[in-house]
Amino acid sequence: MTPSESDGRPARDHPEPATRGGGAPGGTSTAAEITALVGAARAGDEDAFASIYTRFAPYVHAIALARAAPAHASDIVQETFIQAWRHLAALREPDALAGWLGAIARSRAADATRIVPTEPLDDTAASPPGLDAALDAGRVLRAIAALPEAYRETLVLRLVEGYTGPEIAALTGLTKGSVRVNLHRGLRLLRAALEVPA
Repeated sequence: MTPSESDGRPARDHPEPATRGGGAPGGTSTAAEITALVGAARAGDEDAFASIYTRFAPYVHAIALARAAPAHASDIVQETFIQAWRHLAALREPDALAGWLGAIARSRAADATRIVPTEPLDDTAASPPGLDAALDAGRVLRAIAALPEAYRETLVLRLVEGYTGPEIAALTGLTKGSVRVNLHRGLRLLRAALEVPA
């Protein structure tokens, strides 16, 4: 992409900012790598910004799916990165890029729609492990959208985008333990919403 183009409460502890950001599941970036990419992109290097897009688009897509109708997700991703390109100079700490992109994506999702998704989702979203594979992805995503906010993004990052627990922790700033708790509680609520036995 170029610039032109047990009590049910979620764990919420936020340690020091994450030192890496994820791209494709399994990929990680050090704070130094992110800082270098941001610096190059600020200097007008479109390839550096394309690398930022590649690394963080799945994360932004998960936020969009967790907060808006699936039909809006691609637009939210595009708008997030266009805004990020235009305002990259406003990012004070380059290693905070994941959180900054997440905040932009949440704002774009709020602008796009404030309704629970009701449109069918294409087959690119995976059904949660242990759930009946016959469940359609749209039904699963609608059930996730009805869960408490803190569980939604974590579940979409894991179940749809394929991030591991440690990658989710690095992107969101949650501790690994909090991610495990949110995934466990979120999956339990999701199974109950879908009436799927544990």
